[in-house]
Amino acid sequence: MTITQWLLFILIIQVIHGLATWKLYIKAGRQAWEAFVPIYNAVVLMKIINRPWWWTILLFVPIVNLIMLPVVWVETARSFGKNQYLDTFLAIVSLGFYNFYLNYVANVSYVENRDLHPKSSSGDWVSSILFAIVAATIVHTYFIQPFTIPSSSLEKSLLVGDFLFVSKFHYGARVPMTTVATPMVHDTIPGLNVKSYLFNDNYEKRKTAWKNKLQLPYMRLPGFESIERNDIVVFNQPADTLLNMNDFNPDRNYYKPIDKKTNLVKRCVGVPGDSLEVRDGYVYINGKKNALPDRAKLQFSYAIELKGTYTGEQIMNALQRYDITDSPYQIGESTIVVQATVEAAEKAKNHPNFASVTRRVTPKGEDGNLFPRAAQFPWNYDNFGPIYIPKEGETVQLNMEVLPLYKRLISEYEGNKVTTKGNQILINDTPATSYTFKQNYYWMMGDNRDNSIDARAWGYVPFDHVVGKPVFIWMSWDGLKNPRWDRWFTTVGGSGKRTSYLIPFLILLGAWLVFNSWRKKKKANKES
Repeated sequence: MTITQWLLFILIIQVIHGLATWKLYIKAGRQAWEAFVPIYNAVVLMKIINRPWWWTILLFVPIVNLIMLPVVWVETARSFGKNQYLDTFLAIVSLGFYNFYLNYVANVSYVENRDLHPKSSSGDWVSSILFAIVAATIVHTYFIQPFTIPSSSLEKSLLVGDFLFVSKFHYGARVPMTTVATPMVHDTIPGLNVKSYLFNDNYEKRKTAWKNKLQLPYMRLPGFESIERNDIVVFNQPADTLLNMNDFNPDRNYYKPIDKKTNLVKRCVGVPGDSLEVRDGYVYINGKKNALPDRAKLQFSYAIELKGTYTGEQIMNALQRYDITDSPYQIGESTIVVQATVEAAEKAKNHPNFASVTRRVTPKGEDGNLFPRAAQFPWNYDNFGPIYIPKEGETVQLNMEVLPLYKRLISEYEGNKVTTKGNQILINDTPATSYTFKQNYYWMMGDNRDNSIDARAWGYVPFDHVVGKPVFIWMSWDGLKNPRWDRWFTTVGGSGKRTSYLIPFLILLGAWLVFNSWRKKKKANKES
């Protein structure tokens, strides 16, 4: 939906609200017209139901309002003496239209000084849980989101089993675009295997449904920093065709709203305006080799020829001596392939049972069927580009040769119709020889260069797909049984050896619990 459509939709909701409650406003000592004025009517309603004015803000926060609206419907009924379980049920299942019954049919009176405390322990419990969910949803959506590392594409920097806190406010929190969804759940509701948001079951209609299914236009709150080269970034995968993490197909066959596409975490090796090229697995920016932070450790694919036959456990034990942790796979009777840093591979050459350790590099010009999947760009994972990373406001020249690089950006990400007629390019049915970009784009890659599905497979990442910046590892597990204590409560950024803040945190937590216990006892003594 466009902004205009949303404003019209909100206006209709305001009219419905006014028609459903104007008599109730009068019974509460207010004026009938106050029920029809947008936003102001909500502030007045908060006074009528004896709730704080700032609840009005929550009514306009996407996702949070799905929780708050039923609360307000129930509170309105109770403010006019309707306190039974049946009243609560009808207020919720009727989506607030129970107010029409109260307004025009029921003989109700306003309860001015009603008791706001729950009448039972279960009611108190439900109230506490409800507002805990509201608070958590606000934090999750606009400030900090927990995230788990699912793959080894950033191995050495971030490990499988790391639990992160991802900052939404560094780059600016993105306002949820999918307005009808389960709070704090991404794509699928755990355990139920059903979508967490309103969607169209028809595959063919799903391609364009997101513009018509109560979707908010893209909006982002101001951030306090821009994405810098070599930042680790969480983003929604642009070419999301994933039914699950193991079902990747770069061609479009599965459509989702932007904010419900699969979350990925990669390193941003190219920022808007850069010219990027991958040479033998190393990234070059504007002709110069990209210098990574000291915590970043590039890994490449190596073939190890074994002297003899060994069990998988014996091979893993040998590899772990050199900090080679990715599981190897076998390509011949006595040859395995591993992912390793250059330093680890050099040390592994000294192992008495390894005949050779050789890096596997795909030669330049050998097609790896990667982005943009056009014959004139025979690129592969080791040798890719050069490629220009578009910048907001910058103009590129268009012709049939370069069109495959930018067609998806111009059409899918920036909402234009792109067609060709012979050698002529048409944008929105108008001949075009150039295009000016409306937003910034980024190039995201994994440090585990030969074991990472990244921008080389699906291309540029638009800024509207950016989720946030990982800032903190609060927990880390190697499998389900082995905690990595040295990674608990450590920062993602920084240089040098990681420092764990787990012990200081536990000391502060213990001190707070002792102080809180002392404060409660002191308060109880005063009351007695």
